[in-house]
Amino acid sequence: MVKEQIVRRDPDIMGGEPVFAGTRVPVYNLFDYLEAGDSLDEFLEQFPSVSREQAVGALELAKDAVIGS
Repeated sequence: MVKEQIVRRDPDIMGGEPVFAGTRVPVYNLFDYLEAGDSLDEFLEQFPSVSREQAVGALELAKDAVIGS
């Protein structure tokens, strides 16, 4: 999955906050859920417009940003 299918940033959507592509769900919501101890499945249950592939892809993008590819 390419980055454009995972995360989008558009000033007309949520004020330019990074969101999962095709949704209005901010990516930071995923990290907030995980930080609170919730599982990926719980996040996906609460935000059904986000696919598992997008969520995992966002985590992989964050990992690459921190440790490099």
